Amino acid sequence: MSPHLSKEFLVQLGDQYGTPLYVYHAEKIKEQFEKLKAAFSGGDTRFFYACKALTNINVLKYINSIGCNVDCSSGNEVLLALRAGFPANRILYTSNNIAFSELEAVASHGVNINIDSLSNLRKFGLKFGSSYPVGIRLRPNIMAGGNLKIATGHESSKFGIPIEQLEDILDLIRETGITIRGLHIHTGSEIKDVSVFLQGVEILFGLADHFPELEFLDLGGGFKVPYKPGETGTDIDLLGKKLAEAVTSFERRMNRKIQVWFEPGKFLVSECGFFITQVNVLKPTRTINFAGLNTGLNHLIRPMFYDAWHTIENISNPSGPIKKYNVVGNICETDTFASDRELNEIREGDYLVFRNAGAYCFEMSSNYNARLKPAEILIKDGRPRLIRKADVFEDLLRNQVILDEGV
Repeated sequence: MSPHLSKEFLVQLGDQYGTPLYVYHAEKIKEQFEKLKAAFSGGDTRFFYACKALTNINVLKYINSIGCNVDCSSGNEVLLALRAGFPANRILYTSNNIAFSELEAVASHGVNINIDSLSNLRKFGLKFGSSYPVGIRLRPNIMAGGNLKIATGHESSKFGIPIEQLEDILDLIRETGITIRGLHIHTGSEIKDVSVFLQGVEILFGLADHFPELEFLDLGGGFKVPYKPGETGTDIDLLGKKLAEAVTSFERRMNRKIQVWFEPGKFLVSECGFFITQVNVLKPTRTINFAGLNTGLNHLIRPMFYDAWHTIENISNPSGPIKKYNVVGNICETDTFASDRELNEIREGDYLVFRNAGAYCFEMSSNYNARLKPAEILIKDGRPRLIRKADVFEDLLRNQVILDEGV
């Protein structure tokens, strides 16, 4: 753990800002980005932060400042990226079953676009012809990812244009004159097996002949991030080496240069995040010791949604004897964060911190049970700064239209 984010420091933040509280360590994001650049330095590679993982405008500004590009999944994410200072040529937008009007709005900003359906590809081609080159998202029919909920490249996935519809794509190119400058695939999240990425790029190599204006191959994201103690992530150094060899061979064989794009999200921000919570009640039963927190699946849904593991630490009593607990939330649903988890002895009022809380944690939070969303803090150069205020009660009513009594 960084000296700036010691357990004692996290306790101080809990005391100062209250809990629940999300804390992000800026320099950890930079460290992860530097790892990517070093691993893939053997080829012409660009990285676009998949900002759906964490869209706080201050995080986006920081990622822009370290030279990383940004990948957006919605028109509003594009607007956030522009507001954060990203120039259009460093913004990538990959659509997913969206209205053509959103594509038109995004195109008005001149950003890079990947299109994922034949329907929108045809509409885009008829409107823009060859004047706005785009990428296309393909479904490679590869099963990969931590579980089915985060696997996106298999043959039952809603994402992308199935590769067996290649002739339909080529017919649309002939019909509309649209220029295809990139081929995109994204097979899933939490992919540890390097061969999955290499299999994907070989599929794209096999299609490249059909697209003479091709400039880039986009392999999406999905690098495995270690969550459990002793767990290892994707060997990006090995992947970088193998990918550089494959691309060099392709370029020699085809006598053309190609750029490789990646869209890391979790890899960049997961480990930068800490979620500080407080124990409301201890509820021992004959078989289970429940530790009930002042938060729930409304603030951190990943364990219930994905069966995701987060390392949890008792930062108020780090030397206490080890006991087993079921760590649970305060929502009127089953919201179990961890079962039979060994933790230093927990007392009511103790602070527990969840590690790897930077990606898809606050971003997927809600006001379920009319609970308030927590604050967010960014630590940079050892200094904490508030980057989102905690909700207050009035925020729950902010967009509601309160009708006159009797209406």
